[in-house]
Amino acid sequence: MTFIKQKAKNKKLKSVKFEVPQLFASPPSQGPVYPCESRRFAFLLFIISLTVLIFIIGCHPVKPEPNEVEIAQPEPNKVVPHPIVSFHNKCAGILTSFVDNKGMVNYKTLKRNRSELRKLLNEFAKLDPNEYSSWSKEDKIAFWLNTYNIKMLDIVAGNYPIKSSRWERVFRWHPSSVRYIDKNVGGIHKQKFTIKGEEFTLQRIEKRFFYEEFDEPRVFFAILSYPTLSAPPLRNEPYYGHKLDEQLNDQAKKFLSSSRAFRIDRKRKRVYLSAMLQPTWYGKEFSSKYAIDKKFKDQKPATRAVLNFITKCISRQNISFLERENYVVKYIIYDWTINDSALKK
Repeated sequence: MTFIKQKAKNKKLKSVKFEVPQLFASPPSQGPVYPCESRRFAFLLFIISLTVLIFIIGCHPVKPEPNEVEIAQPEPNKVVPHPIVSFHNKCAGILTSFVDNKGMVNYKTLKRNRSELRKLLNEFAKLDPNEYSSWSKEDKIAFWLNTYNIKMLDIVAGNYPIKSSRWERVFRWHPSSVRYIDKNVGGIHKQKFTIKGEEFTLQRIEKRFFYEEFDEPRVFFAILSYPTLSAPPLRNEPYYGHKLDEQLNDQAKKFLSSSRAFRIDRKRKRVYLSAMLQPTWYGKEFSSKYAIDKKFKDQKPATRAVLNFITKCISRQNISFLERENYVVKYIIYDWTINDSALKK
């Protein structure tokens, strides 16, 4: 009898399309489970499961989808690039118009257009100090390099052509020597002019910024310290902060590729360097960054630093000679001839 009842009960359960877990089944006292009731329990189970799923998701951060934009957090050591300073562009007109790609200057034409130089220097004079303070170190260096070179061009153009007496040309210097201009104006580097509302001279710019503040010896390959053939070639574009490193490296390589700045006499075991690289001139300024004790031990500390820097700009063959051979360092006689394009043959 029990077997027959159990068989009948099983037949009724087979008519249910969705089997509900025992946890949600109706108590036996309520009678058999019909299809509509099973669907209600299934729907209730779905709602509960969905609620639990939403709760779990809400407790954990959702990672952005592949196409979803995520705000990037700055890396701790990542340098945020400074905006390009447009002020340097003011120098482009003068430099591209009157300086050729070898650093020679058309002073004759520049003198006729000296009013353009004066307008440019006036831009330097009225520059807002707060604007300058907002610039990066590289842009500040670029600014003073451009300022220095433009003022030097102004001084030379204002005293061109070079004036000298017959006696001086016979017994002192040749007619194209810049030293005449230096003598006639009472010192090229002592001429006063205004920058950012403050009085400066080229000498003060060198001391305050190039010697003291910036600690970047490559600037001495970029300034027209004297407008001569032995000086580094004047660049026919302004210096810019965003590409200053590239420009300074290029200047150093150009200068050291000239026989007026660097050459080796292998037969006589001599290395010739520009007079500008003497310790008493700009040579000692390389010591803070390029001092070395492991190489060039026969040389004085300042000369070792200069040689260490030079090895970054010359051929492997010349590097090998400097590092392995015994030689004497000599300094090339400085050529004071003006860098005037009219003197080119």
